[in-house]
Amino acid sequence: MTRSSPRALVTGAGRGIGAAIARRLAAAGHPVIVNYRSDDDAAAAVVEAIRSAGGEATAERFDVGDRDATAQALAALLDDPRPIGVLVNNAGITRDAPFPAMDPGQWDAVMSTTLDGFYNVTRPLVMPMVQRKWGRIVNISSLSALRGNRGQVNYAAAKAGIIGFTKATAKEVASRAITVNAVAPGFIETDMTNALDPELQEQMRAQIPVGRFGTPEEVAELVVFLASDHAAYITGHVIHINGGLWM
Repeated sequence: MTRSSPRALVTGAGRGIGAAIARRLAAAGHPVIVNYRSDDDAAAAVVEAIRSAGGEATAERFDVGDRDATAQALAALLDDPRPIGVLVNNAGITRDAPFPAMDPGQWDAVMSTTLDGFYNVTRPLVMPMVQRKWGRIVNISSLSALRGNRGQVNYAAAKAGIIGFTKATAKEVASRAITVNAVAPGFIETDMTNALDPELQEQMRAQIPVGRFGTPEEVAELVVFLASDHAAYITGHVIHINGGLWM
């Protein structure tokens, strides 16, 4: 960025896609706030990797699904005179089950983190962006939101809600030079996909026109572009990154 790079908050940044986004934003010059829910060691490792590469990062432990805890944590972060100008809503969980067997706890847990968490984090940060007349909000959705996935009715519904959140919020804040976009990854190499049965992994790869899973770093590159001044005329969009899996 040409301006003094604002702080960036990445939720669910202790591992996987979130960790890659945090590292890449730091490399682009943003002081990064690494949010995580429970794994202190994983978050500390992300912070250390950023600092070792010459970047600035801090770890902030709070559960985005807990509205009161999130409000308290964000209030403390906003006491810092340096603005939070970039928000990446990445935190999400899965509680998979066939829909007829899905219990209320599985539904509520996914909605609380994956959808309500977006509201809990974004709302306190939007007005400061409006007042400064600049901001970048990037929401991580999923291919599941667009084509569905067996056993993930809760997850697909929550990620689809994020798309509606993105489009509506983008209209409300566009006049203040704040962009709001969603990124919808397909199959990405993470701990989750690496833990799958090798035969199932091959079946999944066979569906992808480019013949491989994506990497967290490829998703991170797209997010960093959307967070930059170069993407100032892009808002309200859902950008697919899936190797041609859904066309």
